[in-house]
Amino acid sequence: MPSRVHALLVVRPEGRPAAAFHLRRTLAALQEQRRPVDVLTIVVCGDDPAVHELAAGSGAESVITASAGTSFAAATALATHRLDGDAVWLLAQDTAPEPEALTRLAGALELAPSVAFVAPKLVRWDNRSEIVSLGVSMTGTGRSIGLADDELDQGQHDVTHDVLGSDVRGILVRADAWRDLAGLDPALAGADEGLDLAVRARLAGARISLVPTALVAVAGDGVAGLPAPRNGRARRRGARAVRTAQLHRRLAYAPAAAVLPHWLSLIPLALWLSAVFLVRKQPGLVLPQWAAAVVVAVRIPSIARSRSRIRRNRRASWAQIAPLRVTGHHLRQRLDEDRDVVDSAPVREDLRFFSGGGAWLVIGALAVSVAAFPALLAWPVLGGGALEPLRTTVAQLWADAAYGLRPIGWETIGAADPFSALVAVLGSLSPFEPSRALVVLWILALPLAALGGWFAAVRVTDRGALRVMVGTMWALAPMFLVALVDGRPTAVLVHLLLPWLFYAGSIAHRTWVASGVASLLLAAVVACAPSLAPAFAVLWTAAIILSVVMRGGNGVARLIWLVVPTVVMFAPLIIDQVRAGDVFALFADPGVPWAGPQVGADPTGRGLLAAGIPTPDMAGWEGFLPGATIWWVPLLSAPVAVLALFAPLTQRWAAGVTLLVVSALGFGTAFLAVGIVVAFDQALSIAVWPGSGLSLAWIGAVGAAAVSLDAGLAPRLAAARGSLALVATLAVIVLAVPSLTAMAREASNLTNGPESTLPAYVAAEGRDDPNVGTLVLTPQSDGGLSAEVVWGASETLGGQTTLMSTRTVPSAADRELADVAVDLVTSTADDAVDRLAAHGVGFVLLATPADPEASGARELQLSATTALDQRDGLDPVGDTSKGVLWRVADDITPRADAPLWVAQVAAGVGAAQLLVVVIALLLALPTAASRRGARRTSRIVGPYWQEGT
Repeated sequence: MPSRVHALLVVRPEGRPAAAFHLRRTLAALQEQRRPVDVLTIVVCGDDPAVHELAAGSGAESVITASAGTSFAAATALATHRLDGDAVWLLAQDTAPEPEALTRLAGALELAPSVAFVAPKLVRWDNRSEIVSLGVSMTGTGRSIGLADDELDQGQHDVTHDVLGSDVRGILVRADAWRDLAGLDPALAGADEGLDLAVRARLAGARISLVPTALVAVAGDGVAGLPAPRNGRARRRGARAVRTAQLHRRLAYAPAAAVLPHWLSLIPLALWLSAVFLVRKQPGLVLPQWAAAVVVAVRIPSIARSRSRIRRNRRASWAQIAPLRVTGHHLRQRLDEDRDVVDSAPVREDLRFFSGGGAWLVIGALAVSVAAFPALLAWPVLGGGALEPLRTTVAQLWADAAYGLRPIGWETIGAADPFSALVAVLGSLSPFEPSRALVVLWILALPLAALGGWFAAVRVTDRGALRVMVGTMWALAPMFLVALVDGRPTAVLVHLLLPWLFYAGSIAHRTWVASGVASLLLAAVVACAPSLAPAFAVLWTAAIILSVVMRGGNGVARLIWLVVPTVVMFAPLIIDQVRAGDVFALFADPGVPWAGPQVGADPTGRGLLAAGIPTPDMAGWEGFLPGATIWWVPLLSAPVAVLALFAPLTQRWAAGVTLLVVSALGFGTAFLAVGIVVAFDQALSIAVWPGSGLSLAWIGAVGAAAVSLDAGLAPRLAAARGSLALVATLAVIVLAVPSLTAMAREASNLTNGPESTLPAYVAAEGRDDPNVGTLVLTPQSDGGLSAEVVWGASETLGGQTTLMSTRTVPSAADRELADVAVDLVTSTADDAVDRLAAHGVGFVLLATPADPEASGARELQLSATTALDQRDGLDPVGDTSKGVLWRVADDITPRADAPLWVAQVAAGVGAAQLLVVVIALLLALPTAASRRGARRTSRIVGPYWQEGT
């Protein structure tokens, strides 16, 4: 047994009230040792009066004061020069040894002269039956592995003595070995210090040994070892320390020839592991990973010193350490054991999509869609309403979604609407004929809506009949069918995406998979309908508050992530619109500005909105029953409304109230939207489309109705559930009849094409050269003239920009375009054609007026035609289906490229947006662990008012 044991006790309060309490217990434990320590030195890192008072009265031979940021390794180095004994015992403020601990450690050290140090069994501060650490090893890549961490102590490891390393807390080290090895390596950031010391000791020809019968209780808040993972900050701090230690040891242990390759791989490896952590649903480890990589990369002198320590004392080969490493087979075995534990947990019920009627619902909706829109099966391009063709190549689709020169306008530079990216995604699904993707979407819209509605109902009820009811009501919702018949692609996409957003967003607080999926869906929905952003902001804020209040903040990070992709996608557009001085323009509907039929802001219009009907013709009933009394049509929505209002009175009142709040926010959005005019189509002002708000209201109302039928009926009335569901569903089916028969009655705005909004002559040239410019002049009914420049083969759906459709103050480019247009149709200037050619515009199209019979439009059409025919430098091409076309005869200067700063901004914006989307996609990828975890939770959200549901 060592004749003298010198204990080094390091204390770092860091402002914790528990520091003095823990130190008091540790000092008492030292006093109670059967074999007392011979010398005690205390190092206090920081200024804490209570700690200093305890240290002064402890009987220590000296108390050394150091700064609060001093590490455990540095603190022990400060006290090493005072070492007076044959062995040094390393302790911290929160390491309280049992009375027999030192006796057994010292006895084991005396019996094995070849052992450099011995390590105790570390147990919980408040529960000695749970092991904190008993032996540490590492993998071939240097990752440290605790051999018995967090296990219940049943004596299963008491026969283990020879391991690679151990935790640094409580180890008893021979004084000569401590001096020869130069103590602990301060470059390890507080992690794996005992493992590194053991590796260096083994390379020096010594061994280390475990003493499982020597118990030391640890609290996990001292200066030694890793902090206990009590909160997110502590977990991130521990992860950063562990990764820093691993990378540092990798460079310190590597052969000389491998040091440079390892150093060069630090940043690429951090990038790769960031993706791995995102796939594993551990985004909190990404920043610690990068921090560790950067720290190790710049800390070259520390690496040199660590390699020097190893080289100075090395007498054994690395091959002698290899048998003590943890192999991949061992790790897989441990993983399999964990999986068995998880799989023993309760498993959720089957989805029952086929047996529960979901498959039949989708098939039936497809049959209804084919019967309602049979002509679409033969159409290559969908037109009418707010529909326009898509670009002819995928590259052009994505170019329209990037920051830079816009494909319409004289010289418009700015951010693309996020909706353009959604159009690019849609068009990329049909790369050879992008416009056909819209046709296929329209054909599949009804079955896709039914499928989405059915899955949304999975979060509300497990009854197959009610899921079918919700799916049917969602597919036949009046605002959705009106959007299909009128040709509103943004409203159609919103309605198709909302149920999936509900499906994923309602459990976004549970898993990163749901959070990743919901974040992308939220960005897509807001991209189609920015007017929904305030409603979602309210729901998001409420979810965070409830998570903090009811769940102690658990899941808040997942909820915060929900809005990140949306914010990043909209940030460039927000900046451009704020610079333009029109913040309300951000709520404008993207895509083609079209003043189609919609209700007004009068009481009658708002009454129809309350019934879910966004058009004044009562969802087509005026044309379906001309001259008939149809005041009763809005009442067809009453069964859904009545059932929804009963939801707060059921056992699942929390779910019912939440869904009614969603519905109220949707109706509020619709009521406000009809009174907000922020976009313009030539001389027409356009209010925000209220149908998107109604879709949000509809999902809340239908969901609340399902809650009422699922939990609101007494057992003796349960038989009435099917009857009530059938009545509500039949009412919605009746309401949908005019819309479903609109194409057969030729009452739909949908048309076959056109493939281009420009004459075929221009379209042929524009397909090969997207920089072909066409000046489109359109006479207005009041005698005014609309001027617009279209670049490429056609005006396209993805090429639209709200920067132009919402502009109320003309820019310099707008004024120049207006001057050129006026000069062309008058005889006041002779250089108008030259200015067109110099700007890259090669064609002039005098389009057919929207109202050719209006006197002002007719007169301007005649005078403009005469003026353009007489213009030198314009060659008449002739009448076309789009209007009268002229070709610029002068040499055309190619359209000027955007300035260098635009390309730089575009690259930065594109990289940031792509990075966020990639992160969201990696989070959204399910893993085996996430699937196992999902099986332990109910699909239904909020079965009763319970925390965490």
